[in-house]
Amino acid sequence: MFTDLISLITNKIILSLLDSAYLSVGASNPWQLSFQDPATPIMEGIIFFHNDLMVFILAICIFVLWMLLRCIDLFNYSNTEADLNSELKGTKNLTKGSFSQLYINRLYSKGTIHNTVLEVVWTVVPALVLMVIAIPSFALLYSIEEFIEPSLTVKCTGHQWYWCYEYSNCKKEEIAEYIDGHKFESYMVPTEDLAESGQLRLLEVDKRLVLPTKTHIQVSVTAADVLHCWAVPSLGIKIDACPGRINQTTIFLKRSGTFYGQCSELCGVNHGFMPIVVRALPMYDFMMSEYMDHIIRTVDES
Repeated sequence: MFTDLISLITNKIILSLLDSAYLSVGASNPWQLSFQDPATPIMEGIIFFHNDLMVFILAICIFVLWMLLRCIDLFNYSNTEADLNSELKGTKNLTKGSFSQLYINRLYSKGTIHNTVLEVVWTVVPALVLMVIAIPSFALLYSIEEFIEPSLTVKCTGHQWYWCYEYSNCKKEEIAEYIDGHKFESYMVPTEDLAESGQLRLLEVDKRLVLPTKTHIQVSVTAADVLHCWAVPSLGIKIDACPGRINQTTIFLKRSGTFYGQCSELCGVNHGFMPIVVRALPMYDFMMSEYMDHIIRTVDES
C-alpha cells in the first residue's frame, strides 16, 4: 500500500513537471515514408545527408530514364522495318532477308563508335560525383565515431528476449549516489495489458530507460547469450550487441520525448518482442525522477 502511494505521488510529480513539448513521441506512423523526427545531432546529420543524396539520385535516374526511352525510340522494330522498306525500293539482286542484315550492320556502324572525349567524360563525371558525396559522408562517419567525455554511462545488455540497463559513472554529484549501480530489466508489455491510452502495441515496455537531455551520454552495448542489436531510429543509433564484447557509442539528446526502437538482429523465436523505449527528460526532471525511484526501491527493499 505504501509503495503504491509513493508510486502514485511520483507519477503526479513527474507529470506536473512535464509540458506538451516533453510528450512528443518518436515512433513510426502508418504509411510513413520519411524518417522519424530526429532527437540527436547524429540523426539530423543522417537526414541531411539523405536529402543531399536524393539530388544526385534524382538527376541520375532522370538521365538514365531518358537514355532508355531514347534507345527504345531509335531501335524499335517499326522504325527499322519502315526504313528497310524504303531502302529496298530500286534495289536489285538483293532479297529482303539479306538486305535486312546489311542494313542492321550499317545501322550499328554509323554514328559515334569511338570518342575519346566522351569516354573521359563518362569516367571522370561519376568519379567527381562520388568525391562530392564522400566529403559529407566522411564528416558524418567521423562525428558518429567521435567520443566525448560523458556525464553518464548506460550499459545495455541484450537477453533472450528482454533488455537489461545499468547506470554508472554519473558526473552529477547530486544524484550520483542514487543512480550509480542502479540496474533494472525492461520487458515488453503484452497486448492484453496495454491499459493506458496511447501505448503502442509491441513497442511499450514495463520500465523505460530514462535519460537526461543536453548531456553527453555513453552507451555501452553487449549481449549475454546471442547476437542482438540496440536500435532507436530517432536517436540515429543502431549498434550490435555481441556476447563477450562491448560496443560503445555516445548520444546527445537535444529535446525531450519518448523514443521507440526494437532489436534489429535476428535473435530467436521472440526476436520481434523485445522493444526499446527511451524517455528523455530535462536534467532537473531526470534528477527528480531518479531520486523518487530511489525512494521507492529503498521502501521495497525494506
